[in-house]
Amino acid sequence: MTNYPAIAMFFIFVFATLMITYWAAKKTKSRSHFYAAGGKITSLQNGLAIAGDYMSAASFLGISGLVYLSGYDGLIYSIGFLVGWPIILFLLAERLRNLGNYTFADAAAHRLDQTKIRCLAAVGSLITVILYLIAQMVGAGKLIQLLFGLPYELAVITVGVLMVMYVSFGGMLATTWVQIIKAVLLLSGATFMTFAVMWNVGFNFEVLFQKAINIHPKNNEIMQPGGLISDPISAISLGIALMFGTAGLPHILMRFFTVKNAKDARKSVFFATGFIGYFYILTFIIGFGAIMLISTNPEFINENGSLKGGNNMAAIHLANAVGGDMFLGFISAVAFATILAVVSGLTLAGASAVSHDIYASVIKKNQIKEKDELFVSRISALTIGCIAILLGIIFEKQNVAFMVGLAFAVAASANFPILFLSMYWKKLTSRGALIGGGSGLLLATILVILGPAVWVDVFNNEKAIFPYKYPALFSVTTAFVVTWFFSIIDKTQSAYSEIDKFDNQFIQSQIGINKNKKVKS
Repeated sequence: MTNYPAIAMFFIFVFATLMITYWAAKKTKSRSHFYAAGGKITSLQNGLAIAGDYMSAASFLGISGLVYLSGYDGLIYSIGFLVGWPIILFLLAERLRNLGNYTFADAAAHRLDQTKIRCLAAVGSLITVILYLIAQMVGAGKLIQLLFGLPYELAVITVGVLMVMYVSFGGMLATTWVQIIKAVLLLSGATFMTFAVMWNVGFNFEVLFQKAINIHPKNNEIMQPGGLISDPISAISLGIALMFGTAGLPHILMRFFTVKNAKDARKSVFFATGFIGYFYILTFIIGFGAIMLISTNPEFINENGSLKGGNNMAAIHLANAVGGDMFLGFISAVAFATILAVVSGLTLAGASAVSHDIYASVIKKNQIKEKDELFVSRISALTIGCIAILLGIIFEKQNVAFMVGLAFAVAASANFPILFLSMYWKKLTSRGALIGGGSGLLLATILVILGPAVWVDVFNNEKAIFPYKYPALFSVTTAFVVTWFFSIIDKTQSAYSEIDKFDNQFIQSQIGINKNKKVKS
């Protein structure tokens, strides 16, 4: 049955975001505005925008769906996503802001070979962006399919068209405000859902968990680890992917260039961590609330006992159970807003990698007019949108949170090691970074393809060549070891020159950190 409140709120949000895009388009006339919103976003606004970027469809729909399916083990994703933020806060945010302009490749290539390192960073960014986009497009397609009764393919195309419009015309300014609005709405909606669930059990967690245990087919197993990830190698590998992958996501790192200085970059992470941590606590309660309130309700269950629309729709059905059609409409519109905000940020990061890192910096050697670079950015956004639509259709059956795990593995293997070592290891050379980062990227990509997620679930082979779902333990270790080895054996003149540049880079990275402090004469 068509949900008219949901449809109405859906159109209200789309209209509002298009108005924001129109407003932002009039202000987006330069590279600085397109890539970094002119550097005029405040730390609180940026913290909300980062949270909006990070609290994706995978988080809201996928994690609550995993908790609904497996109970306690769904919390692994929540914690893994969160622990990456201290790494960004203490190690990367300030230096990244001081060394870069628009993309993390600016900082990674600051003292290394511009051509080689920018190409590596751009390729790593694009693969990460595409994998992450798959999750968002699948979530969007399923959501609109459920609300409107539209074919899945048409739903995915609709999302793709909207995200290309936001990025092409409004750039970072439009994307930022869409993310801020979406973060506020999502936190508000999730808070109400959690309050409604706890009200049903007298605000007693013991009652909530006991009712879930009594109802769930796995009974006590949902309160024990090992249901989702049963072997220690997979658990460690997933943890590495989520921790270091967070610090290598191009659309998150790009947000630190939207504030005016390093101090605001650090404060942005502080605010974002608070919002995100609070949100993940809510998704855990929402997942258990869904077990308690909808898993035995025939209104939400198919004849074979599965959840209508799949497990990713657990939070959407729970909204209907606790708040009726009006609240379902609100949560559905918010979930759609969540997807649009994240895919816009991802598309912008991918387009920036092509236009700024490859075309302007490598091909044109920075000898290019701003309007030409912006034109390439918009064409890149259109191309990435088409690829995202195609892959969203192909990967329809995948769990959205799991697909994000694959994106994190690539980001942790290809992006994080080079960015981190370029900032903190004096002996890093371009040759070491290129071979090490390339090895991590290649190995992570190959192991993803040969693992159960693609080799079995997509290619329909009987058994995976690589037995583990998460390759980060192997690929991240390889990236660091290979980078170290080829850097220390590099005795070329350019290597010595790059090592000498480290001290100057360190001084420059500290300028913004200290410039807000008063210097006593």
